[in-house]
Amino acid sequence: MFLEPQETMPQTSVVFSSILGPSCSGQGQPSMGERGGGASGSGDLIFQDGRLISGSLEALMEHLVPTVDYYPDRTYIFTFLLSSRVFIPPHDLLARVGQICLEQRQQLEAVSEKAKLKSFSAKIVQLLKEWTEAFPYDFQDEKAMVELKAITHRVTQCDEENGTVKKAIAQMTQSLLLSLAARSQLQELREKLRSPAMDKGPILKAKPPAAQKDILGVCCDPLVLAQQLTHIELERVSSIHPEDLMQIVSHMDSRDKHRCRGDLTKTYSLEAYDNWFNCLSMLVATEVCRVVKKKHRTRMLEFFIDVARECFNIGNFNSMMAIISGMNLSPVARLKKTWSKVKTAKFDVLEHHMDPSSNFCNYRTALQGATQRSQMANSSREKIVIPVFNLFVKDIYFLHKIHTNHLPNGHINFKKFWEISRQIHEFMTWTQVECPFEKDKKIQSYLLTAPIYSEEGLLSLTEPEGMDAACRRWMKHTHAPSFNLD
Repeated sequence: MFLEPQETMPQTSVVFSSILGPSCSGQGQPSMGERGGGASGSGDLIFQDGRLISGSLEALMEHLVPTVDYYPDRTYIFTFLLSSRVFIPPHDLLARVGQICLEQRQQLEAVSEKAKLKSFSAKIVQLLKEWTEAFPYDFQDEKAMVELKAITHRVTQCDEENGTVKKAIAQMTQSLLLSLAARSQLQELREKLRSPAMDKGPILKAKPPAAQKDILGVCCDPLVLAQQLTHIELERVSSIHPEDLMQIVSHMDSRDKHRCRGDLTKTYSLEAYDNWFNCLSMLVATEVCRVVKKKHRTRMLEFFIDVARECFNIGNFNSMMAIISGMNLSPVARLKKTWSKVKTAKFDVLEHHMDPSSNFCNYRTALQGATQRSQMANSSREKIVIPVFNLFVKDIYFLHKIHTNHLPNGHINFKKFWEISRQIHEFMTWTQVECPFEKDKKIQSYLLTAPIYSEEGLLSLTEPEGMDAACRRWMKHTHAPSFNLD
């Protein structure tokens, strides 16, 4: 009945090396405009059925920059700014954008086209505005800020009469600085609020006091606990940004000579969120194993089964999977007598949804249903979609590994990056949902600060159920390791 622990959910170190994911299909349709071209050649863009599928890096950069008669589609702006960091640092891309802008400006000045020059300047500011709003943390780099100031200085020279462009630049700069300040404060807070470290085990061989508080003493309503878990999930996942997720690609491609600035800080949010999954799994196992009486253990298991079911109904698949993973850890799974008393029909349904066979097909079907519900939702409760983060990471990674960055003709395989961008954009849409549940500080404090034990420590708290007294005495005197007796 029980899945092996390694089949249910990998730990952090495995997440970033597993290979599991869907096939690629190009998405998105950039506007063709003046820069769109279908001719072959290393400097051109290649379209298929009106969709940009490949091009040289130089051509893709030129396609990003507006002209008097052209402005790139927003989906292209997001996709190229997101994927370009695999090939070129953001500050270098910004410098090249500045060069292209300068060349176009000089051409317009040469023919005294003042009206067109103002229109072009306004479009450049709009592009920079979209860049700073979508990827503000590209500008944490001092080099990027220098390039940004250089470009904005040039375009303001074309707006000396009414100052419209200058005002737009001032507003953009203020918003950017506020975003950077907010992230700086968040990083400082993260350093103070590190996740509690799991005990190593040896000091836990003595059973905890019976009077020690457990989760049922704090919250005995499965729905309420599922709501608080959802609150924590949405709060933590909101600190993940698109460029953080793109590190899955840039970090794992050993062929890339370039690595984006701030790799460690960008992957920290991913690892911190993944660590939350592991901590929740261990908390579930801890809560079950440190209960002394089998009757109470049975109640604890049934409680967490109900919590996982409520998480599923809400659309919080990450917490649901963490709970199931915790109940499938060896110290819990070996409690045969306790499990024999549990009404496992609900648990069987949950495990069916999270069955890893056929690339987690059942889970993906449920996720698709939750996504459709979210798209048609009238209330924030129906908008909640929190995917299993480890599986999402593996999907992005595998999508990256099975499709090359470059085609045989040297072009960037932009079809691949359309799909990566689509999946990341969808994930970011889910993270922006405001949690509709009222925060319960008491419950959340327990979930985030309660002691959690390592598997070694949990094994010392319980012994395999189903052994007779003689067998236990033999194990005690021979120091044999504990194991299941079927």
